Amino acid sequence: METGTSEHPARLRIGIIGPGRAGTALARALARAGHEITAAAAVSEPSRQRVAKHFPRARLTEPARVLADADLVLLTVPDDVLGGLVAGLAATGAPFAGRLIAHASGAHGIRVLDPATRAGALPLALHPVMTFTGREDDVDRIKGVCFGVTTPEPLRPAGEALVIEMGGEPVFIDEENRSLYHAALAFAANHLVTLVAEAATLLRDAGAEAPNRMLGPLLGAALDNALRFGDAGLTGPVARGDDGTVAAHVAAIAAAEPGALPAYLALARLTADRALAAGMLSASDAERLLDVLGDQR
Repeated sequence: METGTSEHPARLRIGIIGPGRAGTALARALARAGHEITAAAAVSEPSRQRVAKHFPRARLTEPARVLADADLVLLTVPDDVLGGLVAGLAATGAPFAGRLIAHASGAHGIRVLDPATRAGALPLALHPVMTFTGREDDVDRIKGVCFGVTTPEPLRPAGEALVIEMGGEPVFIDEENRSLYHAALAFAANHLVTLVAEAATLLRDAGAEAPNRMLGPLLGAALDNALRFGDAGLTGPVARGDDGTVAAHVAAIAAAEPGALPAYLALARLTADRALAAGMLSASDAERLLDVLGDQR
């Protein structure tokens, strides 16, 4: 459990509104850094149990009282609830003035906190680029992870310090770029799961009994190449301009899993465009590929 009794003296009183998996992990990391978790507002029984387990000295109370008992409040509620929560608390005169108010949503910057900011709060968006499972090691997963940070200019040092104290690496994202930032993360992480699951399905259709064993080493190497070399790490028939092989892929997928064909075509076109721009694919090879892919539009 985290009690705020690390080798460093507690510097901030921390409150949590919405102690789910992410909020609990962040609060535990802050407790390890020497801050004190003083209060929490939890609706579900699992959230209440997390507070009792990890922050036994914290008082379970209503959101306005969490604000009153804290210097920094984590608003770690679902994205579509965040705006309404902030507006509702501001409308009831909750004590925002002078308090750091931080959320961990990737989709939002600090504009969603405007009602609190107008009431005197100090707004922070601190989004860890990591998924949390609710397991004991969640707090350790924060170490070395990048955080997408958006703050007013005067609060940049505060946002940076909090992320570093949690063991993360701050990456500052302008307010107007938060949607693009979050889309990029979703494009990679969310679609990767779909791609891997669909590839496993196709392998089973092809007769492979253990597709995960086949995909693991291949995807590990592909991810490493992509992160280290970018477009130069591209391999496969599209990057080679092998339109005959790609045509065979299109026919096979259309027969076995037609619902997956539009995604294959779209990704193959994007791969061809990137390979062409990187000088890996000739214009003539790209044209033949796009003829094969374009016939299926």
